[in-house]
Amino acid sequence: MTDFNQLYRKAVLTVAGQKTIENLVRARGWGMAQRFVAGEGPDTAIAAVQELARDGILANLDLLGEFIESPEQCTAFADNVLKVIEAAHAAGVTPYVSIKLSSVGQGKTVNGEDLGLTNARRIIGRATGYGGFVCLDMEDHPRVEQTLAQFRTLVGEYGHDHVGTVLQSYLYRSEADRASLDDLKPNLRIVKGAYLEPETVAMPVKADVDAAYRQLVYAHMKAGNYVNVATHDESIVEDVKMFALAHGIAKDAYEFQMLYGIRRDLQKSLAAAGYRVRAYIPYGRDWYPYFSRRIAERPANVMFVLRGMLKG
Repeated sequence: MTDFNQLYRKAVLTVAGQKTIENLVRARGWGMAQRFVAGEGPDTAIAAVQELARDGILANLDLLGEFIESPEQCTAFADNVLKVIEAAHAAGVTPYVSIKLSSVGQGKTVNGEDLGLTNARRIIGRATGYGGFVCLDMEDHPRVEQTLAQFRTLVGEYGHDHVGTVLQSYLYRSEADRASLDDLKPNLRIVKGAYLEPETVAMPVKADVDAAYRQLVYAHMKAGNYVNVATHDESIVEDVKMFALAHGIAKDAYEFQMLYGIRRDLQKSLAAAGYRVRAYIPYGRDWYPYFSRRIAERPANVMFVLRGMLKG
C-alpha cells in the first residue's frame, strides 16, 4: 500500500506540473528558490563553494536544466558546464560537477554518435585535466539503461577517479544494477529517488525505500567501492557510520552528500567530526523542476513556499 509520504510527493509533483502553477511560482518564487539554488551564474555558484569550504564542506556543482530540446541547445548547455569548470579552476577549486545526460544531448544522434556521450567526453576531459570529477546524474527510469551503458563507456575511458554515477534506491532494479557495475570499482552516489515513477518500477512505501537504501550503501561499501551517501536522514547517517566502524571501513572510503540549503547544521557537525561531507550546489535559471522536487520531499518545504507566496 502506498504510504503518506509517497501520496504527498505524488500530489505535489502533479500540481507542480500544471502550467499555471509553474508560471505563478516562476514569477514570484525566485526569492524562495534561493534557499535551494545558489544563484543563476558561475560566479554565485563558486562563491557558494568557497563559503562552504570555510566549514570544511566540499561541493558538487550542478547547472540546472532538463530535457533540452535541440542539439544546438544541448551543446550550448555543455559549453556552460565547461565555463563553470574553468571558473572553479581559476578560483583554485578542484572542479567537481554533476550533469544530466539529457541536458547535453542523450538520445540525439549527431555525426553518427549520441550527442550526450560526445558532450560528456568534452566535460569529463576538461575536468580530468584539472584533477576533477564528473557525476552523471540519474534521471527517470526510461533513461537508466542508456545512462548506465554510457557510464560504463566513460569509466573505461577516464577511470573511476574522474567519473561516477547515481543509483536510486526506490527503483526495484537498482540492487542488480549496483552488482553489475562492481567490475568497474565505481564511484556511486546513492539516493532514494525524487522522480514521480509508477509502482511497477519503483517502491511505493517509504520504509521499503529506506531499507533498500541501506542495502545499496552497505553492499557497495563491502565491495570496496567509494560510496557517496546522499541523505539528510540522521538515522541512516548514524547507521552508515556504525556499519563502517564495524567493518573497518575508513572514513576516506565514503562521504556524506547533502543538498545546498538543507541541514547545514548536520553538514557542519559531520565535517567537524572528521567525515568527508559534500554539498550538492545547483545553480542556473532553469530552477523550477529542481525546486519542485525539493518541495515534494517534505510537507515543511511546501509550507515554506506558501508563506513566501503570501508575503508576496
